[in-house]
Amino acid sequence: MTVELNYVDTGGEGVPLFVVHGLLGSADNWRSHVKQWQERHRVVAVDLRNHGRSPHVEGMSYSEMAQDLLALMERLGIQRAHLLGHSMGGKVVVSLARLAPERVASLIVADIAPQAYGHGHDDVFAGLRRLEEGRPANRREADALLAEHVEERGTRLFLATNLQRGEAGELELRIGLDEIEAGYQEIMQAPAGQGAFDGSTLVLRGGNSHYVTDEMIPTLREVLPRAEIKTLEGAGHWLHAEDPDAFQAAVNGFLDSLET
Repeated sequence: MTVELNYVDTGGEGVPLFVVHGLLGSADNWRSHVKQWQERHRVVAVDLRNHGRSPHVEGMSYSEMAQDLLALMERLGIQRAHLLGHSMGGKVVVSLARLAPERVASLIVADIAPQAYGHGHDDVFAGLRRLEEGRPANRREADALLAEHVEERGTRLFLATNLQRGEAGELELRIGLDEIEAGYQEIMQAPAGQGAFDGSTLVLRGGNSHYVTDEMIPTLREVLPRAEIKTLEGAGHWLHAEDPDAFQAAVNGFLDSLET
């Protein structure tokens, strides 16, 4: 069963650019990038299931998330789109490209390889559960609760983007944490679909990130044989936030090259 995803659509002409966030992110995280891209493209930024303002449902498989995205394209009457996905969102767009390649004008995959990964979010989930229990009244209290489990301040600031003010006045999580935790094993898997997507592809990786290592590139090229791989030196896994100018320039250059 597909989910009616929440989305932001800037409108405009031409082949749109879909922007798909990573685990525990949302369309809101991409606001500054969308503001710049909308000067050149129609941009559709989405909240995946159990994230942002989208519905909470069981199931976090890549085939399910790709079908949600396809259903949104149908609702908007979009036949083909450029697809940009970061981390988990990168696996979602690769899945869609494998399952429905005719709907994909190009792929931009940010700091993820099309393969399975090991677990690594235990501290994050523990911090979010502590937030649920603690019912913080403000963001300072929320940060202190998260800090009991999550040492990195940048990660805590990112996780805090999932807070909203509840009816009783305290801060609460807007994500489907139960559903995400239950589906975590699926999230760690390789993208859905079989074979290769042989369309135009840009893979951006952070020079300080371990998510797309040189050892992973042969596997990556089996799935994305036409991938242009670009490293943003000095950036980590959240490369679009850590080096936004270089990220913008790389995406714009790639999309511009397709139009010449």
